[in-house]
Formats: sequence, C-alpha cells, structure tokens
Amino acid sequence: MLIGCPKEIKPQEFRVGLTPNAAQEAIVHGHEVIIERGAGAGAGFEDADYERVGAQLADSAEEIFARAEMVVKVKEPQEVERKQLREGQVLFTYLHLAPDPDQTRDLLDSGVTAIAYETVTDRNGGLPLLAPMSEVAGRLAPQTGSWALQKANGGRGVLMGGVPGVRPANVVIIGGGVVGTAAARVAVGMGANVTILDRSIPRLSWLDDIFHGRLTTQFSDAGAIEDLIPRADMVIGAVLIPGAAAPRLIRRAQLADMQPGAVLVDVAIDQGGCFETSRATTHADPIYEVDGILHYCVANMPGAVARTATLALGNATMPFMLALADKGWRKACEDDPHLLEGLNTHAGHLTYYAVGKALGMDVLSPARALRV
Repeated sequence: MLIGCPKEIKPQEFRVGLTPNAAQEAIVHGHEVIIERGAGAGAGFEDADYERVGAQLADSAEEIFARAEMVVKVKEPQEVERKQLREGQVLFTYLHLAPDPDQTRDLLDSGVTAIAYETVTDRNGGLPLLAPMSEVAGRLAPQTGSWALQKANGGRGVLMGGVPGVRPANVVIIGGGVVGTAAARVAVGMGANVTILDRSIPRLSWLDDIFHGRLTTQFSDAGAIEDLIPRADMVIGAVLIPGAAAPRLIRRAQLADMQPGAVLVDVAIDQGGCFETSRATTHADPIYEVDGILHYCVANMPGAVARTATLALGNATMPFMLALADKGWRKACEDDPHLLEGLNTHAGHLTYYAVGKALGMDVLSPARALRV
C-alpha cells in the first residue's frame, strides 16, 4: 500500500501524522511511504530523517492526496484537503465530526473511507488513540489556565499555589477521565486547591485513592457545579462522550455568578465544547473574554508540545496503521471490532451513530458498510 502523510495546515498545528519510526515500520512491512517536505519540522523531524528510512518526499500536499491509497494525518482535513479526497481512499486521522456538519458532508460527498482516531476502542472500553492526546491536553490545561489567570493576561491575578498566608487557586475539574485525571495531577502538583467532579462513583473512589486525599472528589450534577463555580478561579472542562457532541455544563447566565477574571479552560472544544460560551481558538490568539470570564478554547492544545505529542500519538496509532496497510481496511476491521468502531464514513455513508444523532443524519451500520 502507498501511505501518504501531508503537512498539517490547521493554524499552529505543528504535529505530524507519521514519525520516521512509523514510516520505517511501514516500509519494513513492504509498503511505500510518501511524506510532504517539511511535514515533520514542527515536531523536530527533518526530511533527511524520513529519507534515511526509505520514505519518499513530495513537493506538495496535492501529490500526497493524488497518489496515496491511505492518508495518515493528525487533525481533521481542512476544506482544501477535503476537496482532494476520493472514494476508495482511506483517511486515518482525528475527525471530531459531531460538531462539524460541513466536514461531515464533505467527507460523505468525497466517498472516502474515514477512520477516526477518537472512536477506535479497546477491549476495556477505552479510547487508545485518543488517550495519549487527552493525557497531553489534560496536563497542559492547568499550565495554560494559570497563564490566563495572570493579571497581565486579563485574569484574576491569582497564583496557583498561593504563598504562606495566602490561599492557593481554587480549581474545579469537570470530568474524571483521562483528561481530568491528568489535569488534576498537574494542578495538585502546582499546589492548587482542586475539586474534581464525575458521575461515576467507582471512578471518584479510584481518584480519591490515587491522590491520597490531596484533592476533593464530588459527584457531578447541576447543583454541584452551581455551588462550586462562584468560588472557582479556574474551571477545566474535561467531559467526553465518545464521538458525540460534548454536553453544555455551564450556561452563559452562570458566568455572572463567577468571580471576574476567572478562567474557563475547555478541553472538550474539539467536540463542540462543554461551556455554552465556548468557541474554538488557536495558539496564536488563545483566549477571549465573555462577561468578565476568560475562556481558553484552543482546539489543538497538544500542538503546543508538538514533539512530545507526535511521539505519543505515533506510538499509539502505529499498530492500527500497519493493520490497515497490511490487510486492507475491510479485513483489518473484520478482524478487529475495536478498529471497526473507528469507521465514521464510507462510500458516501455515515457509519457512526453518535455523529448521526448529533447531526440528524441517517447512519449505515459499520458491519453493513463492510459489505458496501
């Protein structure tokens, strides 16, 4: 199979879909790899690193899309990229279709077979290709939030760890999954007063155990959120419903109850965001203010630490990428029902139920799509 990797063109996206090691593994398996010149530079990989392992270099993304049987990326294809996709081609990347009807329609019109990292599952019910970036984004959230809290950036001027005689910042984390746990680890390490909310009692018990009482756990419901946000200096939204739009947990009217200069960090922005006032931002212009409350809603947070993020993502995606290339997408998905969960579109059909529900569109079951 000819595997292609174009340079990412989403603003301030420095990651790359294939590391040199992943390219080498594919070549050892008998496949060809073609990568756009400069695609790895943002993550610290030179063109020579790819040439050294036997990959071909392309002068343009157009060449990649025209030649590749499978396109491997990081972020969802942008409009100009979607126009170059075609039926019979496999796209393997993050998609986040539920809040993005335009992308969904374009993928359906192209006929491409699109397999989304964020909906591939594992035998334990986890999301193995989303987890590494969730870990990165979660660890970044308190760092970026603490930067926004600084007075020069419009925040309350509160130091996360406080100082002797002055209380630390109050940080509320909504969601105790991979993102929330990673965020709690860093926020606790910074000395903040952390409360983490989740709707799973076993998860709250586990969090209480691993943090040895260094944070407060609380069951997540509307009343708990209403009670906590007036005292919060920072709220981190870390809620995920696989493949579906994120629930809106803080409404605009509730911002009036918060302290001026408090910060909302919405890690769920890729799935539409879990605050009513959230809208996607970029690393170039990451924060904005609504009713006196700062919002940090960068849609590709891990891109800020492109080297770490690329290596972590490459480690996770490589086995699935090789299975798709070695067996072809149909046989790979027949053999692995967890990979089949990643199928979002095929031959003009939407194949992921949560996306169909969010967008009000008909869905063909993945099992039936295998026979189309």
